Amino acid sequence: MPLQALKFRPGISRDNTTLANEGGWYECDKVRFRNGFPEKIGGWDKDSGTASFAPSTGTFWGVCRALWNWIRLSGANLLGVGTNLKYYIQNGANGTFYDITPLRDAPGFDQALPTNPFEVTDGSSVITVTHTAHGAVNNDFVTFSSATGFGGNITADVLNAEHQITYVDANTYTITVSVVANSTDDPAGTGTSGGGASVTGQYQINAGNAIYSVATGWGAGGWGGSTPGFAATGWGESAAVGVGVDMRLWSHSNFGEYLLINPRGGGIYLWVTATSASVYNRAQILSSTNTNTATNSLGVTAAFWQTDTNCPSKCNIVHVSDSSRFVIAFGCNDVGSTDLNPLLVRWSDQEDYATWTPTATNQAGSFSLSSGSEIIAIKPQRQEILVFTDAAVYSMQYQGPPYVWGFQQVGTNISIISPNAVANAANLAFWMGVDKFYVYDGRVQTLPCPLRRFIFNDLNRNQGSQVFAGTNEGFNEIWWFYCSANSTTVDSYVIFNYQEKAWSYGTMSRTAWLDSPLREYPMATGQDNSLYYHESGVDDGSTNPPSAIASYIQSSDFDIGEGHKYGFVWRMLPDITFNGSTASAPKVTLTSRPRQNPGAPYGTSSSPTVTSDQDYSGQRNYDVQEYTETVNVRVRGRQMAFKISSSDVGTAWQLGVPRIDIRQDGRR
Repeated sequence: MPLQALKFRPGISRDNTTLANEGGWYECDKVRFRNGFPEKIGGWDKDSGTASFAPSTGTFWGVCRALWNWIRLSGANLLGVGTNLKYYIQNGANGTFYDITPLRDAPGFDQALPTNPFEVTDGSSVITVTHTAHGAVNNDFVTFSSATGFGGNITADVLNAEHQITYVDANTYTITVSVVANSTDDPAGTGTSGGGASVTGQYQINAGNAIYSVATGWGAGGWGGSTPGFAATGWGESAAVGVGVDMRLWSHSNFGEYLLINPRGGGIYLWVTATSASVYNRAQILSSTNTNTATNSLGVTAAFWQTDTNCPSKCNIVHVSDSSRFVIAFGCNDVGSTDLNPLLVRWSDQEDYATWTPTATNQAGSFSLSSGSEIIAIKPQRQEILVFTDAAVYSMQYQGPPYVWGFQQVGTNISIISPNAVANAANLAFWMGVDKFYVYDGRVQTLPCPLRRFIFNDLNRNQGSQVFAGTNEGFNEIWWFYCSANSTTVDSYVIFNYQEKAWSYGTMSRTAWLDSPLREYPMATGQDNSLYYHESGVDDGSTNPPSAIASYIQSSDFDIGEGHKYGFVWRMLPDITFNGSTASAPKVTLTSRPRQNPGAPYGTSSSPTVTSDQDYSGQRNYDVQEYTETVNVRVRGRQMAFKISSSDVGTAWQLGVPRIDIRQDGRR
């Protein structure tokens, strides 16, 4: 028999049997398609930035769910990082994460604690704090001032710092300090109170959940609970999922050099860039009811930014329209009300974040959508803003006075699985619904996906709100990250190459993604509370030294002839490039997996190694492709699957069209 070329259609298909998908690819991990052929994805490096009061070097507090990148007029490259516990600004010049988490706006920044509010115990680093009606929840942060020490290890410097709270009850909580109290602090050994009569505390806004928490009963969350702005069963889920409290999500948008941020269901906060690159103020709530000032850890004091009395106090999403410069609140309280209306859209006067009361002389206004029960997400497009409810998609367009903004329904009977599940690319919007994918190109359409059943059968719907989308423009890709069926943290992804209409999937733990043209590489955050730069190198930079990224792709079964006779494969001619590798001798494994009949287990495989003859270490030579010219195999069967894999440091590869040498081997 002549040589048989192993050329497969680009993209993975898992919604048919492996034999029905003959001529295609069936499974993979850490692989993409480029120019129709599979290749290993790029590596990633960990950002080395530091944060004050961070859990460890190079990390930040909390699970990041939102990233936002912009450049100041001074040229400073800034990155907003919103976690369930804090909000940071990272300066690209030095990699430092600056904490700008807002302080609580009521009853004021500096709250007086009772006399001697701290209780220490000999031999313990846990301190109990008494503060009636403190309003804190578990994992909140507080900074104390004017406290006096106990005379031993618990000094004034130990107390007058930022601490994370462990909730006890409405009037007490505990903090854990860096030293252990001794007998001088607690002479009797039974607990001693102290701290003085002038202790004040600055409480940061309440922390949010890291994941969706299932709970039961009225008051656990949702419409009757403690988390405003969330449907009781989560976005797009059925009542069978259960009542619970959703996780903390941030929205953010630039008003010139300023930054507006909003924790979903909370207030709108404004961060004004500091005059010095080394000084970062805290974000402050847009409010006219409070005139307190805040002083950050660097000694910078700033007053609240004043707005009119009708600025939204509760909001699910904040956005600044690009060309017309309106601040827009999606899902917010109406004028004269404190109740959050999840379908209400309000906007400030043009070029003025401080004016929200509609008058005949300004363009402030509002509009209530009619389809669905809640605004889930928004995504700016060319000359429009797409607004997603849990049942429809609206196009929001600027019309000018007197109507200002117009709303047109462009899609019905749709779903969207989370606020971060939509991404823009090639002037199109792509998003993940609760049971399929969609694309908007002026009209809403179902996005064909040969992995649809595979992905949605392996999706933890309780954690649907963790789903997020991102672009990888360098490779014409949309990535969706999600929690697999048995996981409560993101551990899987699916990729759509919108230029080649090719899908792939795999496993990876990430919590947020941003492909910004303002930085060299796409950025992502991990469960380890670190920032990563993707498509940088070829290895996993989460470890030191970097470790290998294991990647593979396997074809669907293909017949030997028509499948009525056995074939014997004895030789393979590989076609591989190792361009981009950094190893001295990069290599891959080529595996031939035979079957005797469809559905039968794979028989004895042959897995020769193909090693490059070119030394790629210390160079990037794209002109020469050298590798073993032929490899010997020994495989017998009616059907066969082909697999290429790698698991070594410094290896990059792209597959071409290998060939196999087959001879007929009878019927049995």
